[in-house]
Amino acid sequence: MSTATTASVSTHILDTSIGRPAEGVAISLTARSGSAAEWVALGGSATDADGRCKDLPALPEGTTHVRLDFQTEAYFSKKQAEAQQDAPRVRDSGAFFPEVAITFAVVPGEHFHVPLLLNPFGYSVYRGS
Repeated sequence: MSTATTASVSTHILDTSIGRPAEGVAISLTARSGSAAEWVALGGSATDADGRCKDLPALPEGTTHVRLDFQTEAYFSKKQAEAQQDAPRVRDSGAFFPEVAITFAVVPGEHFHVPLLLNPFGYSVYRGS
């Protein structure tokens, strides 16, 4: 939850290759206060059956930049093993992008929802509501 002195962040993932939420993707959250500041690991979580990550750590006061790291390789490896699809394999991992790192600026008092639209060969991200 954002306050007058902090921002808040949430995310979800939609696997556009199957048109369903991406369950079980590990996500880590790091933050910094200023462009020259060091990144500080705040913790992480994983997406639920709805593709949402509802328990990301709170941002500390003074946060100006946030990075979400999505560990996509394990997700696609599991999906590939389950489906045994006819699609061509991309590397042994089953994913061209083994991870997706999204970095964005935040301001106190606002909530930032950052959805990830994901498939084995590409991704898109935007500021949601």
